Amino acid sequence: MIFKKIKDNILYAGMNDKDRLIFDELIPLDHGTSYNSYVVKGSEKTAVIDTMYPKFTEEYIKSFDENGIEKVDYIIANHGEQDHSGSIPAMLKKFPEAIVVTNAVCAGNIKEMLLVPQDKIKIIKNDEELSLGDKTLQFKIAPGVHWPDTMFTYIKEDNIIFTCDFLGAHFIFDDVFAVPSKELERSAKKYFAEIMMPFSSVCRKYTEQLKNLKPEMILPSHGPVYKNPDYILDLYADWAGEKGKNLVLLPYVSMYSSTEEMIDYLAEKLKEKGISSVKYDMVDGNLGDLAVALVDGTTIILGTSMVLAGPHPAAFNTIYLASILRPKVKIASFIGSYGWGGNLFGKMTEMLAPLKLDIIDPILVKGKAKPEDYLKIDKMAEEIYKKHKELELI
Repeated sequence: MIFKKIKDNILYAGMNDKDRLIFDELIPLDHGTSYNSYVVKGSEKTAVIDTMYPKFTEEYIKSFDENGIEKVDYIIANHGEQDHSGSIPAMLKKFPEAIVVTNAVCAGNIKEMLLVPQDKIKIIKNDEELSLGDKTLQFKIAPGVHWPDTMFTYIKEDNIIFTCDFLGAHFIFDDVFAVPSKELERSAKKYFAEIMMPFSSVCRKYTEQLKNLKPEMILPSHGPVYKNPDYILDLYADWAGEKGKNLVLLPYVSMYSSTEEMIDYLAEKLKEKGISSVKYDMVDGNLGDLAVALVDGTTIILGTSMVLAGPHPAAFNTIYLASILRPKVKIASFIGSYGWGGNLFGKMTEMLAPLKLDIIDPILVKGKAKPEDYLKIDKMAEEIYKKHKELELI
């Protein structure tokens, strides 16, 4: 556990989990993650903002004694997921006089998921305030970043805001305050890609609101505290923007190299036209890396071999990921190789339909590509070039 002063009477009370390899049984972690909780001591009342991942509840509760926190009046639940709210039941046992303060949607979640009784919950509305004496908590309900129950907690006198999952990063640290680096930026971008990208329009809304608020600090529930809020807000303004970059994503699976050879050829032709590309192995690659590329990509060309008259299962995984993450991709197509026949592209095209993409004619080859097939790839590269130019990316 780390207990560290953020400002006068505002403490960080969280921990690094450097050994965690996967989050929510879904997201690979490059650097583990951190779980951030905060203690706010007012002149009359004390509040805890978000709690701890259940695995570490015992250590978390013990740290309050070790750091002389003898009374907690309010437990603020900014979001109901257990990595933030999981220690609420134990906190209520430790501090039986405490009341959980949250919004109506989150109240329903913690009653169902944590069995917190109704009489221990105080439900607040948007912009409602709660006095701790010389500190005032103001609650800003922010559904959609990333659950319907999310809210932020703002301390008016200190001009700092606790944003829970929004603006977070799966990132561990020695110093709780953010030190800008490529490593931190990539971790924050990967976190955005995997968790926030499906809600990009909502992210744009709250990014703008926070820019207008001009807080002195942003304190998320994963990753470091930002003493320079513009650092993370400017990144989010870019990532959540509606326009992609001059980038083509080339995820592929190739059983006998035929498909990969065509993908490599396309990448070279795109390079000649001044278009960047990212090649991604759908079998051996990290899905998080593909998610990061999806943040910026404008075009996706998926290459796949055929398995039992249909696409390789890894191709379906990638198409499903793209469809649920809802990136800013505007253009798509397929390249594939088969041995004896089947329907290689039909079902994948159907799965992409909700994204309403501009679909370029796919290229289907039996076995190895022949000269006439490479001419088709030349034509595909030229069509991508024209579409990127129309989008003013070139």
